[in-house]
Amino acid sequence: MGAPTQLTLYSRPILAIETSCDETSAAVVLGHHVCSNVVASQIEMHRKWGGVVPEAAARAHVEAILPVISEALSSAGLSSSEIGAVAVTNRPGLVGALSVGLTAAKAFAYAKGLPMIGVHHLEGHLLSTMAADMPPSFPHTCLIVSGGHTELVDVQAPGDYRIVGQTRDDAAGEAFDKGARLLGLTYPGGRSIQEQARSGNRHRYPLPKGLSGDTIDFSFSGLKTAVLRLTEKEGESLNVADAAASLQEAIVAVLTERAIRAMDRLGSTSLTLVGGVAANLELRTRLRSACDAHGYTFTTPPIDLCTDNAAMIGLAAAYRLAKGECDGWDLDVFPNAEL
Repeated sequence: MGAPTQLTLYSRPILAIETSCDETSAAVVLGHHVCSNVVASQIEMHRKWGGVVPEAAARAHVEAILPVISEALSSAGLSSSEIGAVAVTNRPGLVGALSVGLTAAKAFAYAKGLPMIGVHHLEGHLLSTMAADMPPSFPHTCLIVSGGHTELVDVQAPGDYRIVGQTRDDAAGEAFDKGARLLGLTYPGGRSIQEQARSGNRHRYPLPKGLSGDTIDFSFSGLKTAVLRLTEKEGESLNVADAAASLQEAIVAVLTERAIRAMDRLGSTSLTLVGGVAANLELRTRLRSACDAHGYTFTTPPIDLCTDNAAMIGLAAAYRLAKGECDGWDLDVFPNAEL
């Protein structure tokens, strides 16, 4: 299964900018090819607070944005005059962080007389698999899993999306982060849980998997409460590696089960996995095995395109720019925006 050749892509290099949360990123994308993808991470800064502080994130974006754009152009081997359009995340996200990226995008586009387009952050994740060695065809089913989102999406074509299943409370990434905090592990929680789980027994502490019955929705609030109760009950005798493995198992098992169930309902034969939690190796392995068992194809982007990055914004923009879409100088940021 190859790239969807029936869909037209923008023919000139796109400079893409992503600053929706705590990663300052710029990339140059040409069609499905990622020419460069530079990410300045704020993880070390936010680790001391145990999570992202919006004001601090915005200030860090201001400091990093111009050097990151310069590096993206240099790494792509292009000058600013060779760029054909500018794409930028303008929704959803932290309002201050988004504003930094949008301001930079407007300045670059205005100075060079280029078309500019705002991209939904989740659409970037949805189309990040277009950079995979074997991109999925359309239509397909996508599982988006991140710190703020857990959704199953029917992807008919670029720009044609329908959410068919979603979390009713907390996202899977949030469960990883808060579970890690309860276990005394460092930020970011998902990475810490994965590392601890490598040496743990995933069956040591049975944890709830949320909603029961024939559903393709998710619920992770009860799982967080169960981890809290576990730490209170076990105290100093708690085996952290086993607890981490058990937490990871509870999340991965339900994500895998619901994804396959959604595909059965939709009559889909192709699944994609995207978002920050898509970097979790156990989740990638389990979903691939489940798809193989059912005769489905499975695609997930390279790990560096799972977490927030500008390349995915450029990939999403390549389809829309090819259709002649662009935004005016009144383009604004929206901290909350549905897909």
